[in-house]
Amino acid sequence: MMTPTEFPPLFAPVSQAGPGLPASTAGAQARRAQLNREAVLSATPVRLLTMLYDRLMLDLDRTEAAQVSENWPLASENLLHAQAIVDELTTSLNVTAWDGADGLLAVYTYVSNALIGANIHRDVTRTRESIVLLEPLRQTWHEAAAALPAPQTAPSGEGYRGVA
Repeated sequence: MMTPTEFPPLFAPVSQAGPGLPASTAGAQARRAQLNREAVLSATPVRLLTMLYDRLMLDLDRTEAAQVSENWPLASENLLHAQAIVDELTTSLNVTAWDGADGLLAVYTYVSNALIGANIHRDVTRTRESIVLLEPLRQTWHEAAAALPAPQTAPSGEGYRGVA
């Protein structure tokens, strides 16, 4: 599994500006990147999963809009980022943990191939199909995460329940 610093950026927008950014824009991007790192480092594994799905769907929505407007460089950039997220979801899936894991792996494999085809053939239909397949999964993971009990916090410096 990737380390938190290797995850695809979750909150940073896909780059649209080039070198020579005004200092205020560059500073805002640096702050956004720092917030992204902090969010990933402090997130629970369940929260990381939902964050990845949220960003994946954002990338695919942006891809579809870029494909419709025939902005192929932006569509490709978003598709590549989406592929990186699907790759992370695939490699972090423990297929021995539960019975449905093989089916989920098959969905990830299918979507990965569809995204490659969408990029190569500039095919908005494959992008749309991926969105249709993944959106229910995103919603299900969010529902499952919400059903879990709140994570227990680590004992404070005073010891467990304030007893040193």
